[in-house]
Amino acid sequence: MIDTPEFRNQIAQQLEAAAARVPSLTAFVGLDGFVDEILQVVDKRFDASRFDRVPTIAAYAARLAAAAGKSTNIELVNVMTKLGGNGPIMGNALSSFGLKVTYVGSLGWPALHPVFENFAQHADVNSISEPGLTDALEFEDGKLMLGKHYMLKHVTWENLMARYGREKFAWQFQTASLVAFVNWTMLPYMSDIWSSIQTEMMPSVTGSPRTLFVDLADPEKRLASDIASALELIARFQSKFNVVLGLNEKEAYEIARVVGLSDAPRDWQGLADLSIEIQQKVPVSTLVVHPTAFALAVSGGKTDVVAGPICRRPKITTGAGDHFNSGFCLGKLLGLDNAASLLCGVSTSGHYVRTAESPRVDDLVNLMRAWPTA
Repeated sequence: MIDTPEFRNQIAQQLEAAAARVPSLTAFVGLDGFVDEILQVVDKRFDASRFDRVPTIAAYAARLAAAAGKSTNIELVNVMTKLGGNGPIMGNALSSFGLKVTYVGSLGWPALHPVFENFAQHADVNSISEPGLTDALEFEDGKLMLGKHYMLKHVTWENLMARYGREKFAWQFQTASLVAFVNWTMLPYMSDIWSSIQTEMMPSVTGSPRTLFVDLADPEKRLASDIASALELIARFQSKFNVVLGLNEKEAYEIARVVGLSDAPRDWQGLADLSIEIQQKVPVSTLVVHPTAFALAVSGGKTDVVAGPICRRPKITTGAGDHFNSGFCLGKLLGLDNAASLLCGVSTSGHYVRTAESPRVDDLVNLMRAWPTA
């Protein structure tokens, strides 16, 4: 695992030197969209404005378990309401770097939902359906995402073609520096959309392979057969793109089970070894796995592992993975190697969880040079 000031200073210098090229990069991102309410669970309330929150998921689970056969009252406090969904968060982060972002997804229909208006001021934002809704319960050790997804059944190939347009979609797919399709799990027709893209638009793709990023987004609730079919579709994009498949730690173990791999030791070395096996089963250019304390990438059987910045009391965690993905993709688009791109990823998420704001490129450079230790 790489965790040295010398490495971080070297990559900060490389990133600083490449920053002038960022405005020339383009990204085509979709296809989900959520309105997120970031919530804390009250443990003890002292007065109208002061309370202690339930600190951990385990403590919350114990409170819920104690209510079995009885009932209980749970108070949720809204910390903020913000744009949500893997795609909008990733697209917003990419635009904060300075990329020209085109977004299409479920952000309000027929009018854009107000929570996405700021995003629309610095990106080309297009919506084809109403957004999903998420109650994000945040704790010191993780988050619980309680979603209402029924609106996402309207994210279909037919609606994309009718409400966004075939020519516009084809142009973006065929020319963008980065194409990113995220949140397969919550979009019931994403596999159908991928299949249609591969049949109707991939044959026209020419030129050097560009980057295509995919994030399944916690597929535990989906059938193993559906996950396996999705992985086959993802691998087919490899014929025209350099495909990056992004997973968090939980997702990596879920995918391993789907492709028939045995469980591995739950440490960074075990996860690194397992990731090599996953990439052999899912033949994409790069497999990325990002736990909270580090991140790793596998390309061609070679693994790089980079430590992340410590943050014991994050200001926000919802969207941290999507920010990691945007930072990693930024590195790859700038021609950095996997280790450097991983550092861009963990620095992006590290800045975000501390500030609840998407970083600029200079914020990444500054964080790499003044690495947090708490």
